[in-house]
Amino acid sequence: MPLENHAEFKLSITKALGDQLAAALEDLVPAPLTLENINALRPLPGVYQLRKGEELVYVGKADRSLPKRVEKHFRKISGRTNIDIAEMSFTCLYVDEDFGAVAPERLLINSHRMRGEVPWNYNGFGNNDPGKRRDTTEVDEGHFDRDYPIDLDFKCVERPLGPTRLDGSVSLSSLLQAAKQELPYVFRYESSKAFEDIYVSYPEPPLTAHDVLMSVSESLPPGWQITALPGYVIMYPKVEEYPSASRYYRGPDVIDVF
Repeated sequence: MPLENHAEFKLSITKALGDQLAAALEDLVPAPLTLENINALRPLPGVYQLRKGEELVYVGKADRSLPKRVEKHFRKISGRTNIDIAEMSFTCLYVDEDFGAVAPERLLINSHRMRGEVPWNYNGFGNNDPGKRRDTTEVDEGHFDRDYPIDLDFKCVERPLGPTRLDGSVSLSSLLQAAKQELPYVFRYESSKAFEDIYVSYPEPPLTAHDVLMSVSESLPPGWQITALPGYVIMYPKVEEYPSASRYYRGPDVIDVF
């Protein structure tokens, strides 16, 4: 057989970069996912990995600040059931801004996906508020929100929410705004000017998410409903059923869905 004097050669620079990023992260020792460890990070762009036990479950990037991005995941996981934040650990790699054009996150995902890793990159873990159109859809099996639903017993408030009056009450408007910030998951609601003139009395902190939502619900005008969905909470001036709801708050009534 005659020897060929020519052949094709394909150089995959992006694959090489992805493999190098993965190797650099694997050289690091995972740290527990705690606020202390997160706050020790420098506010620089980069890539990171999340582990659940020994399993590599997610890789992501931070365009500006690694600690801000990783803390967002800390809050999300802390407010979920079926998972303990103590199971979680992370590693981070500060990445030169010149890497931005080659999408280091995608390089890492592709590198680990071929090994059957990073399942949370494909189950909705990194999603933000899915929007009102998704409220009435049923959450699929294997979705992060279905496997790890929100924890309504999560202790989220350690101090009074909003400015209080002499009698200890707070305006419903202030309470809603503060609750939106304090809850470890999305709380989407329709606002109303009437909320500024409604004052709410609630127990002394610490409060659970349920305590806050119960106080809000008892103070709402008739016809309003708070709905706990697998991954977030919504509040609208309409009483209706949702296929994936786990709990409804209707005035003083709490209805659990089994």
